[in-house]
Amino acid sequence: MDRIDRKILNLMQHDASRTNVQLADAVGLSPSSCLRRVQRLRKAGVIDRIVAILHPAKAGRSLKALVTVELKLHGEAHMRRFLEKACAEEAVSQAYGVTGETDVVLMLRLRDMEEFDALCDRIFRDENNVARFFTMVVIRTAKDETAIRI
Repeated sequence: MDRIDRKILNLMQHDASRTNVQLADAVGLSPSSCLRRVQRLRKAGVIDRIVAILHPAKAGRSLKALVTVELKLHGEAHMRRFLEKACAEEAVSQAYGVTGETDVVLMLRLRDMEEFDALCDRIFRDENNVARFFTMVVIRTAKDETAIRI
């Protein structure tokens, strides 16, 4: 990956709606050369996917919560089983198996507290492998960046 690839990636992360011609102009390439580079980066898996990032409140999911989960039973199979169940929930936007005292960290995007309570019943309270869970409701977002600086 060279300097031009990095510039393409940084530009695309901030606005992937640019046309190939606009992107090529911004990095000083011909449109065909730029397109070949983008296709190569996609094929190599550097570009995982291109998505639209929605405004959570305008999409009806203004409540954000972080939940840490401690499992009773440990091991790959138990972790995988819980993560699969959590990932099936539409309110779960991010799910991580982590090291330390906590086993799982979930990021939730919710409509309201009623949705949160119902989700708790399904994956925390009714789940026989959850020892405990702790919830932090976000009251202020200081930074919410999706770009990875290249």
